[in-house]
Amino acid sequence: MKHISLLLFLCTSIFGFAQNSNKNTLKNQSEVITQGPENGTLLIVGGAASNYFYEVFMNLVGGENELIVVIPTAGTSEEISKEDLNNFKNSFIKKGFKNVIVLHTHNPEEANKDEFIQPLKKAKGVWFSGGRQWRLADSYLNTKTHEAFKALLKRGGVIAGSSAGATIQGSYLARGDTKTNTIMMGDHEEGLNFLTNVAIDQHLLARNRQFDMFNILNHRPELLGIGLDEDTGIIVTNNTFKVIGKSYVAIYDGTRWIKDKNEIIKLPKGSRDFYFLKKGDKYNLNKRRIIRD
Repeated sequence: MKHISLLLFLCTSIFGFAQNSNKNTLKNQSEVITQGPENGTLLIVGGAASNYFYEVFMNLVGGENELIVVIPTAGTSEEISKEDLNNFKNSFIKKGFKNVIVLHTHNPEEANKDEFIQPLKKAKGVWFSGGRQWRLADSYLNTKTHEAFKALLKRGGVIAGSSAGATIQGSYLARGDTKTNTIMMGDHEEGLNFLTNVAIDQHLLARNRQFDMFNILNHRPELLGIGLDEDTGIIVTNNTFKVIGKSYVAIYDGTRWIKDKNEIIKLPKGSRDFYFLKKGDKYNLNKRRIIRD
């Protein structure tokens, strides 16, 4: 009887501990906050950005004469020649920008130098070009350059990017594996965190990626998933964003928005469901809800 009583006590204690652990986990997840920058603006584009998005970027920074910094680092792991860097600069000049500096390094020690970040201290905007987002993380994450990006936002500047330049803006780095871009949870998992507790995917419908986000959310259910199709983006100010562009933005927030009824339904745990937003739709990051009329 003593052995049975001891066994019952142990089982009850373990069960109680498990219940308390689950409660704490659920509590922690419910307290996760998603938000954008307190100041400044983010322009996040799902790849294949048309000239329209560069015009939006120009308007957001205050016009063609304002200083912008272009960062092509995601494009390649090889050394980028001066000629190629100059080509990047000229591509933005051809789009109408008159004050352009190209900033690039693959060396985080270089990104930690005061002289390297000088252009960012005067710039009104930064544009991250496409490629592989882990290269941006390797070069700039937790460096003085990273801090300069945040300072630019704090003083009201604009950070923009397309494709890899979109994903890097989230806190979780989707498709951050150095081997292939088809692995959602790879050997790099930390983004620049301009949007907190968010994973951002791109080229969504064009590459049939709309269900890939669940590879992350199955392991990190506390995250908000945002999937951007090509030539489509969001403008983020503080805790809200607005959809712009030609296609759709997929939202993975544990709910389903039924547009016909203007109704939001909470989904059961483990559901592989999402909904789309289109041009003009607005979303509250803090509440994780579409802003309804």
